[in-house]
Amino acid sequence: MALYGEGIFPSITELAAHAQVSRATAYRYFPTQSALITAVVAESLGPILEWRPQDNDALKRIQQLLTFAYPQMEQHEGALRAALQLSLQQWANATPGEKFVRGNRKRLLKLAVEPLQDKLPPEALQRVIHSFSLIYGSEVFLVLKDIWGLDLGGIQDVTQWMAKAIIRQAEEDAIHSRKPLA
Repeated sequence: MALYGEGIFPSITELAAHAQVSRATAYRYFPTQSALITAVVAESLGPILEWRPQDNDALKRIQQLLTFAYPQMEQHEGALRAALQLSLQQWANATPGEKFVRGNRKRLLKLAVEPLQDKLPPEALQRVIHSFSLIYGSEVFLVLKDIWGLDLGGIQDVTQWMAKAIIRQAEEDAIHSRKPLA
């Protein structure tokens, strides 16, 4: 994790040398680059995966998730970048075998929108989840940081604003869809 924190994406051999263990030992723990990245992401971003909502309001829930998760992502940016790089390499190479599996955000975003289940039809609820996936995640964090030069506060500001807009639009759509036809 220290190497990733320094922006170094080590091979298993480089990791073994850094840890002062044999290559065989390193490969026993991390037989593939995917296994290594999975372990690093699980360790560094584990607290995000354990997040539980503290409110019964969907907007407050997504705001809590964003407020909690983005500082974790900033702290472990190297691991995020390594995971994204590995995912892109695997896609580009289209090689069969062990893949770095992504998708934890689906569970977290479903938790965030639970209060809307009785207020929105299923397709609208799914649209909200899809929309939230565009304001929450490592890709969003990196785009806002790398392309727009935003710091953590700026990232939080933009994503919180977007969360409000998504919820507001979903609620407005739900109101208009309930009006009887003339």
